[in-house]
Amino acid sequence: MTDTPARLLTLLSLLQTPREWPGRELAERLGVSSRTIRRDVDRLRALGYPVEATLGAEGGYRLVAGAALPPLVLDDEEAVAIAVGLRAGAGHAIEGIEEASVRALAKLEQVLPARLRHRVGTLQAATVPLTRGDGASIDPHTLTAIAGAATAQERLRFAYRAGDGAASKRLVEPYRLVSTGRRWYLAAYDLDRSGWRTFRVDRVSEPFATGARFTPRELPMGDVLAFVAQAVRGRQAPAYRVDVSFAATVEEVAAVTPAWVGVPEPGPAGTGSRLRFETSETLDWVAVRLALTGLPFTIHSPEALVAAAGALGARLAAGAGTGAREG
Repeated sequence: MTDTPARLLTLLSLLQTPREWPGRELAERLGVSSRTIRRDVDRLRALGYPVEATLGAEGGYRLVAGAALPPLVLDDEEAVAIAVGLRAGAGHAIEGIEEASVRALAKLEQVLPARLRHRVGTLQAATVPLTRGDGASIDPHTLTAIAGAATAQERLRFAYRAGDGAASKRLVEPYRLVSTGRRWYLAAYDLDRSGWRTFRVDRVSEPFATGARFTPRELPMGDVLAFVAQAVRGRQAPAYRVDVSFAATVEEVAAVTPAWVGVPEPGPAGTGSRLRFETSETLDWVAVRLALTGLPFTIHSPEALVAAAGALGARLAAGAGTGAREG
């Protein structure tokens, strides 16, 4: 193989397989000398790939973890597998990885050849996930189209269905996608209505980046999470004011609660933490979400949430008791 760039990509693809490759085997595979392999390894190192070499007559090479993630070389099957996995995760707002999944999916789908995009779409259409999130499902193409337009700062057109069923066409300057753990929202400047708006992404269809670039405007409140949280509270009812204390530090609570609920505060005299927020979610879901923090907590209000948590606990205890007897 005399084409140096092609040879380097082939060598990199081999080294990204988790094993040690003897230099002689690499030379045979690529049809070059061992000396050329050594020079190519040096080229990869200069590009930031941490290739480790072992000495001796049977010395070899392997790619190890470095300080930064270098570009990956994927074959067709690997690219399809990753795209399908990211689509499955992005279509349901999986808390903690949702925004990273969409960014990664947008980057990958941008460079996928047409034949692979078709395979990804066909495979996803032919499969049904056994597990689903408890929020609305979203077409991953919608998410990646919005994310791509926001990243490229391009105006976006789409069809929108409001909560009352009214349909409209929108032209916006997309600012950011936000996940609440159950739903995706788009914060954007609506050009037709000359104001900032939030849109539920599961109600968006036919997204189309126009190619017209824009300079991002200053977002009200300066914090996109606070902006979306306020907008969601303003349009949904009934709203509950939740007041919970945790037997844990502020840092521990912040690490296991969604950012949109706000920032926990220190408890009185430095004992534990206090979290106060408003929500329009069902109280059963709020009770489950509090239990999933894994931290000891006490609900102070509302009383309806205290009752919901008690009823949930009783159902779980009854289920666990039945399971123990049957086992």
